[in-house]
Amino acid sequence: MTPENRIRWLAKPVVWLVCLAPLAQFVWLIATNDLGANPQEFMNRFLGDWAIRLLLVALAVTPLRMLTDWNVVLRFRRLLGLFAFFYIYLHLASYVALDQVFNWGEIWKDIVKRWYITVGVAGVLCLLPLAVTSTKGWIKRLGGRNWNRLHKLVYPAGALACLHFYMMRKGVQLEPIVYAVICSSLLAFRAAYWLRRRTTARTSSAP
Repeated sequence: MTPENRIRWLAKPVVWLVCLAPLAQFVWLIATNDLGANPQEFMNRFLGDWAIRLLLVALAVTPLRMLTDWNVVLRFRRLLGLFAFFYIYLHLASYVALDQVFNWGEIWKDIVKRWYITVGVAGVLCLLPLAVTSTKGWIKRLGGRNWNRLHKLVYPAGALACLHFYMMRKGVQLEPIVYAVICSSLLAFRAAYWLRRRTTARTSSAP
């Protein structure tokens, strides 16, 4: 077994446990009836908080690989992205089922009238095709280049998630700003890396 495969074999269960830990805590809080004075709001925010955290962690994988040359971390990017979408789905489901009780008319009014919900739904729509096409079969169907282009939707999805989080909080609060700064830094790092590669390629190909 190569060192890279050994690290992957040891790290994968840890990643699973870390990603499932919030869900275990969530179930425990429900079982112990420790959801605060407004259980619906608590559950929705709890799931939303972990959704954005895992989404930012998934966005950080490629910059981490660029900085460290640890190619093995790329093995966990898809898993982290799927867990982020899983918590986003639970966050959305709690709003639909608990807050609105499947009242689709009121849900549509919220999407149209409340901008933070509009932004949140736009972020979900960006991530939905990524979750659907996350399998190796879809990579073959779309082709590697098209698949990579499609999965760049994660960048606006991350920005929309941070904007949604900021807009839903009342007043100026530190936590949404911290997440926005992290997301902006990760996207800026990717953009700078891409521009540097293009500049290097043009320089090397110049006569």
